[in-house]
Amino acid sequence: SDAICNFVICNDSSLRSQPIIFNPDFFVEKLRHEKPEVFTELVVSNITRLIDLPGAELAQLMGEEDPKLPGANSTASGFFRSLMSLKRKDKGVVFGSPLTEEGIAQVSQLIEYLHKNLRAEGLFRVPGNSIRQQILKDALNSGTDIDLDSGEFHSNDVATLLKMFLGELPEPLLTHKHFHAHLKIADLTLFDEKGNKTSTPDKERQIEALQLLFLILPAPNRSLLKLLLDLLYQTAKKQDKNKMSAHNLALMFAPHILWPRNVTANDLQENITKLNNGVTFMIKHSQKLFKAPAYIRECARLHYLGSRAHTSKDDLDLLTSPGSKELQPLKSQKRSRLDTCHQEETQQRTEEALKELFRHVHNMPDSAKKKKLIRQFNKHPTALTPGSDVPTSPAPRRTRSRSFSGLIKRKVLGTPVILERRSRDATPEPERVSKENIHLLQKCGSPAHMSQAKLKSLEGRKEESCRRMRAHLLSKDSSSL
Repeated sequence: SDAICNFVICNDSSLRSQPIIFNPDFFVEKLRHEKPEVFTELVVSNITRLIDLPGAELAQLMGEEDPKLPGANSTASGFFRSLMSLKRKDKGVVFGSPLTEEGIAQVSQLIEYLHKNLRAEGLFRVPGNSIRQQILKDALNSGTDIDLDSGEFHSNDVATLLKMFLGELPEPLLTHKHFHAHLKIADLTLFDEKGNKTSTPDKERQIEALQLLFLILPAPNRSLLKLLLDLLYQTAKKQDKNKMSAHNLALMFAPHILWPRNVTANDLQENITKLNNGVTFMIKHSQKLFKAPAYIRECARLHYLGSRAHTSKDDLDLLTSPGSKELQPLKSQKRSRLDTCHQEETQQRTEEALKELFRHVHNMPDSAKKKKLIRQFNKHPTALTPGSDVPTSPAPRRTRSRSFSGLIKRKVLGTPVILERRSRDATPEPERVSKENIHLLQKCGSPAHMSQAKLKSLEGRKEESCRRMRAHLLSKDSSSL
């Protein structure tokens, strides 16, 4: 079976008519939760295929080393780090705490409200009222239910508070470990005909790299990132009303979701443009970034359902590529084994058909027709003659029934007469059928030396000849009776 189906018994008749949703990333998520080490190795191996990560940066991505970030040794970074630590001493349940699913549940109220108010001009750029923001922040930290639709808060208050929440996280939403990988993704460009790099971004490879990188984000980070990018994507779609394009939104959110914590613009220098453009690209293509690449799905599926374990897209390409030179010996061996098995099966069926035909001829009453057919069998070098499995003793000659009861049956039923007429209309001359059959056998030779297509053609023609000869012989027997 190529899929696993989960059946749930539902007693609620109102739910039985609901459509069944199939998750194409089912095996990807299953592999992520059940075997995280195998999953991470699978994803990272494909990331390194797309972008060049030196040993230190790869170790940082894998979490084996602490990330080395720009401006980590500057005095400014030390000042900002101490300032942020002082702020986090007074942290509450949501703001300033490490990201959790409970915190996301609270913040999702802000995102849901903003989806309903995307037409506000200058959304995320115009600051809200600080007093209302503090009231809303305290309510979120205490876990109090909030009615944002009551009109007490403005959309700019909620938008500013969302940015504040992201800015107070201990690390950016895309984590420090992934910082260098995002810089390398921004450098992915197309190549010209001579193999030289151009300045044109390679969007397909960038999307694929981001898909892979998002797969190994912590689950809470990935959940909130998906909610946030979808909100920014919908906001940019209404830029004719709110005057906020994808690039403008990226300028607002890049420091919160991608820039390392405790750094300034001077620390990043030439990387600021890359980072801002990277966030712009994420917003524009957010609807594609949270789907696992097809080869990752296939690898995860084969891990559970197949016997082969593939570790990269290259392995799958090699297996599916029709012109792969490395796999040609394997393919030819497999094809030769299949052809040999098919030839043996075809030859066996042909021999069984010829044996059955010979038995039928051998059991016929002695006549000139029977002798002629036996002579035709003996002319063929591979023809089957009566052997140990066929009785050699001649069958007793059956006398023609001329009883009065037999005459009545023939007159009343009429079956032999009808069969004889049908067989005369549908069956060619016996001499022509038998000669054609023997001619085909002599011309084509042994089935073991023929191609698969010829074997199928010969098999069909032999079976048709045997069928016609059998029908003719049956008609002869009925007429003789």
